[in-house]
Amino acid sequence: MNNSKLLLGMAIILCVSCASKKYKDISYEQNETKSESLKLNVFEPRKTETDLNPVVIFMHGGYWTEGDKDIYGFLGRNFAKHDIVTVIPSYTLSPKGNYDTMAKDVVSAIQWTTTNISKFKGNPEEIFLMGHSAGGHLIALATTNPKYAKNTKSVKGVILNDAAGLDMYSYLRKNPPTKEHNYKTTWTENPELWKDASPVYFLSEGSPEFLIYVGEKTYESIKNQNATFLRELKKYQPNVKTIFLDKKHVPMMSHYFWPWTDRYDEIIEFVKKQN
Repeated sequence: MNNSKLLLGMAIILCVSCASKKYKDISYEQNETKSESLKLNVFEPRKTETDLNPVVIFMHGGYWTEGDKDIYGFLGRNFAKHDIVTVIPSYTLSPKGNYDTMAKDVVSAIQWTTTNISKFKGNPEEIFLMGHSAGGHLIALATTNPKYAKNTKSVKGVILNDAAGLDMYSYLRKNPPTKEHNYKTTWTENPELWKDASPVYFLSEGSPEFLIYVGEKTYESIKNQNATFLRELKKYQPNVKTIFLDKKHVPMMSHYFWPWTDRYDEIIEFVKKQN
């Protein structure tokens, strides 16, 4: 990269950063497995016409066993330019917890947001979830499986970005869990729980509206599970918006770094339609 492009990139980042105020490492849930709390970051738009702005909660990916909320500050800064408050939580990673632990963490993050987000110029009645990879699975599960969804009714819409794990029951029947990626811990070895962990089996008329992104060059398992999920979802949401991008799995998230990507406009349009 030449100096002029580098300076331009730095200027853009600085300009975008000025659009938001960051609140770091706010505790939202006590982790029962350790004497520490789960934390989240909030990005508040500095200048808005209202103190009741839409809210996006973003859950990161990482095979359910890795990932860091602090990597994704660019989302908060870029959403702030569009008067959207962003909440980016951590959650219990495997092997310290399994899919059920993580889904409950998502529920806790939603409940914290509903209770507290008005302090950060957010509207508790306009909460949207966004997740990449494993994070996509967790937000889909938390808003469809009735044992979690009974506590996530405040969610207005769900944005899946190359979501993994949408049908772990079918996947693990063909590929039984091993110690790789801590899958034996994350999913257990009980097929009944594999189904309990799979959002596709809980879609209904009561499911929130979905916006779905899928990478055309992503992993085959993700493409296949998204196809299955979409077929089932269309029974209830025949006009669900699905956007296929000519990208691999990681670039499906990393291109959000640039504030001019069309993804922000698409998400803003989706948010407005739910109001």
